[in-house]
Amino acid sequence: MNEQLNDLRNRIDAIDNQLLELLNQRMEVIKDVGKLKRINNAIIYRPEREKSILDRLNRLNNGLMTAPAIEAIFLEIFAVSRNYELPERIAYLGPEGSFSHQAAESRFGSLSDYVALANIKSVFESVSTGRVRFGIIPIENNQEGSVKETIDMLKTSEVKIVAEIPLNIHFTFASMEDRLHRIKKIYSKDIAFRQCQKFIEEYFGDDSMQLIPVESTSQAAKLASLEAGSAAICSEVAAKLYQLPLLFENIEDSTFNRTRFLIISKNFDNQHSEGCKTSLIAQIPDDTEAGSLAKLLEDFGKAAINLTKIESHPSKEGERFSYWFLIDFDGHCEDEKVKPILDRNKEFIKILGSYVKLC
Repeated sequence: MNEQLNDLRNRIDAIDNQLLELLNQRMEVIKDVGKLKRINNAIIYRPEREKSILDRLNRLNNGLMTAPAIEAIFLEIFAVSRNYELPERIAYLGPEGSFSHQAAESRFGSLSDYVALANIKSVFESVSTGRVRFGIIPIENNQEGSVKETIDMLKTSEVKIVAEIPLNIHFTFASMEDRLHRIKKIYSKDIAFRQCQKFIEEYFGDDSMQLIPVESTSQAAKLASLEAGSAAICSEVAAKLYQLPLLFENIEDSTFNRTRFLIISKNFDNQHSEGCKTSLIAQIPDDTEAGSLAKLLEDFGKAAINLTKIESHPSKEGERFSYWFLIDFDGHCEDEKVKPILDRNKEFIKILGSYVKLC
């Protein structure tokens, strides 16, 4: 057996050596790509190009690798490649160890220059002023709904949506204590307590347990790492950040808990490609002809364009009850059947961006 195992390990080592050589060859080509982009002041991050690569690899694949496995490996390769082309500074809704941080690393890798900011408004301001190239912010959770601050900032800011990141949200229960009866208080964010209510009731049903809300799950992990008799409900990345042992994983009530994040940037337009979606804001003035919104929606229907979301928000202007609408639809804003609709209604709408559809 040992001889067979050693033979298999030697084969793996030989394959790893080939992989390393091929990756180095890829990075040499990437360096040349980076030089050309810098000369032409071109954008480094091209999500539509990355999607086309993943689609091509999945079509070619006839082995044991699954599509999620291919995506996980190549997203990290893409992230390392971008750092060879031109390192980018990325802001996200902090603190370090937050789910926004996790979403950022899922697209830009662990080597990028990250800035954790205290609130969503600060992320938008850092992007719009050019202090960072990209920002990562949450826009909606399928259990809790839309993130109002993000949507309000999309309306008033001049940034563009570059891409979306769907992230499955998993909570862990972490503590320095190795016996549950020693735990007397649990730190977490209020939303995490709500989304892990069944776990809390099953394991800590009596009234003696203190549930202490804090600003973030990362802060919860930090506090639990410093205080005996305490625990945190937090992300896995936060627990690892503060070297807090995991007692339970995936403790959320719903197995379908998912948050959609956006990547935003300034003066950025994705190239036209298949499989896109577009987000826009429609605000119909009070003095506009009656039925203007209905006509806009009817235009989409006649062109057989699938609307995936329409959400109303109060305009907060004057004393009247007036609203603006966030609309998502399938397709790129430059599509042949889309562009005439947007041109006819350009005085009422603001295009937030066309980007690769992932959810």
